[in-house]
Amino acid sequence: MKRASRKGGLTALHALAAYLGIEDSYRDANEKIQKASAETKQDILTAMGFACESNDAAAKALHQLHEKEWKRSLPPALVAYFNSKPPAVEVNVPTATKKFEWRLELEDGTKRKGVADLSGRGPVATFDLRGRKLERYRLALNGKVPCGYHRLQTNLDGSLCSLIVTPGCCWLPADAKDGRRLWGVAAQLYLLRSKTNWGIGDYTDLRHLIRLVENHGGDVVGLNPLHAMFLDNPEQASPYSPETRFLLNVLNIDVEAIPEFTESPKTQRLVASEEFQKRLRKSRAANLVDYTDVAALKLQALTFLFEHCKDVPDQKQLKEFEAFRRRSGHPFEQSCVFEVLRQHFAEQDESKADWHSWPPEYRNSSSPAVARFADEHANEVTFHAWMQWIADEQLAAAARTAKKMEIGIYRDLAVGTDASGSATWSNPQGVVSGAHVGAPPDVFNPAGQDWGLPPLNPRELFETAYENFVRLIRTNMRHAGGLRIDHVMALQHLYWVPAGKSPRQGAYVTYPREDLVGIIALESHRNRCLVVGEDLGTVPDGFRERMQKANILSYRVLFFEQNAKTGAFLPPKAYPRLAIAVTGSHDLPTVRGWWDETDILIREQLHLFPTEDGAAEAQRRRKRDKRALLAALRKERLLPASGSVDFEDLIVAVHAYIARTDSLIAMVQLDDVTAETDPVNVPATTADQHPNWRRRISVSLEDLAALPRFDRLANTFESERARRGPRVRAK
Repeated sequence: MKRASRKGGLTALHALAAYLGIEDSYRDANEKIQKASAETKQDILTAMGFACESNDAAAKALHQLHEKEWKRSLPPALVAYFNSKPPAVEVNVPTATKKFEWRLELEDGTKRKGVADLSGRGPVATFDLRGRKLERYRLALNGKVPCGYHRLQTNLDGSLCSLIVTPGCCWLPADAKDGRRLWGVAAQLYLLRSKTNWGIGDYTDLRHLIRLVENHGGDVVGLNPLHAMFLDNPEQASPYSPETRFLLNVLNIDVEAIPEFTESPKTQRLVASEEFQKRLRKSRAANLVDYTDVAALKLQALTFLFEHCKDVPDQKQLKEFEAFRRRSGHPFEQSCVFEVLRQHFAEQDESKADWHSWPPEYRNSSSPAVARFADEHANEVTFHAWMQWIADEQLAAAARTAKKMEIGIYRDLAVGTDASGSATWSNPQGVVSGAHVGAPPDVFNPAGQDWGLPPLNPRELFETAYENFVRLIRTNMRHAGGLRIDHVMALQHLYWVPAGKSPRQGAYVTYPREDLVGIIALESHRNRCLVVGEDLGTVPDGFRERMQKANILSYRVLFFEQNAKTGAFLPPKAYPRLAIAVTGSHDLPTVRGWWDETDILIREQLHLFPTEDGAAEAQRRRKRDKRALLAALRKERLLPASGSVDFEDLIVAVHAYIARTDSLIAMVQLDDVTAETDPVNVPATTADQHPNWRRRISVSLEDLAALPRFDRLANTFESERARRGPRVRAK
């Protein structure tokens, strides 16, 4: 490919890159400034779909973007923060225009209108649109506009602006305002073990865990992303690389909890058969989730149950299902059609599962061929819609179980979806397929990271008035009192790696942070859902402060909260109030694994250290960190001043340390309650290298209640969290 030439000064290539949000530089984990090369900018611009093989081509693309911006009187969207002033919008008008009419339709159907008088006012900008002179004015609407999603138009042209008015700050529970502090348990749902599940944690297990945590005084149960996975390829198991973030994972359904289960003779015979029970016992006893077996067992039983419900319909249940399907709308139906299409092509040839390899007429979700397929396979499409309804009903039941908790279920939103999923098929313009989301080189990953996920297209977000983003947030706040946003820095910028290039050849691309934060805040209030931002890694200057202002909780991991110069652990009082304090996450070692240095051994065995002495250096740092941790715990008088340390005392002390913080929420990982050694996931590895997302909890839910360590940890949280104010149980 030809590279755009530089003719001195700021070339059109750099100007185009700046206009489209490609950042010129960033500060890395070592506090060094890294600049994006012209080649990287050109690669990303090409991925975005802009011709820039020469400076002239880049200049032409930039001018076309300016023309598009000026051709319409109103922008596609305006996110305004609710305050004492009426919202103001920039309007493009032909020169010499003195007056124009505007109309505002509020979300509740109320209509407002007015006349803008431009006499005596000067424009904020001007533009020559091929000889047509245009001016831009800032229009302040009359009176306050309530929070919500409204529609603004003028009589100048047919352009429509989605006016989104937001409170600006996310919802917080009452306990956040009076100094009380909450605690809870975080778990990977699919790894739960019980005597009744089918080899994978299900929504009934979730209800049991909620009761267990509530009975011990907790107010939060945190979960992994519950997004839909690939049913034709269940071993593609990472919940952070889902098929779509708009549907639920149906493998978490408890088949036996479906009311019709006991009423279906065919299903009863299937499950009671010797062969089925043999496979079920094997799945339950396995220490690793066997996704292939679990999927086969559940889908066969669910198919039989669906046929029973269809042939012998319960009218009340049928009406509820139909109402759910209507509410879910066209995008939901498209996702269900996709599931059937993917299965159809995967059965013919596994290599054809990815929709990019389907026949051309099926790659367009709106094509006549897809519509015909949906009609011809209506029963299968309805089956997938029915499974989604069952999953939603069971998750709703779990949420009702948690209704006395202050927060209850705390869900997780992955940063993106797999490129071959339904989200990219139904809205291919919504992502940039020629680039991947990743991370620049840092201390833990010197080569950088390529997560293989296509980034959201920031221009498409704006051009479609954030419609999909609103739906995404709303969908994942459903049945939840809290939402964790994975890699929350994506609200401000994402590190893009051009396809086929190394992570070192990537650059950051800016996103409309204020608009996205405003939408999250609005949905947070509407759903009474607390928001947590996972802000680990390379965090931009001022970002955490901006999130705090928006009431988005910071995600503070004990093992990362150290003085950069001395290595000393920060004291509990240094943790911010608007934060969640934890010891680890799905990408980090458990407390036992960290203390025993198992994670270093695993990385060494998998050759993940970039240098020969990498493991030895990691062990030296770990020994230093362990000494620093003991010093911090002893300073807080959570361990004896000297002598050897028993692990049972250590794990309680570590959690007492984070419980002592002023952070609104402190969480214990279920993996630490059961003292697991192996991590859930080893970043930068595949399932062939390490059984990521498969290692089940070693203690069943039935035995967890009697586990002395659980009692000790719960009592520790209750006593330490109560030191800064009395607890009042939610009604």
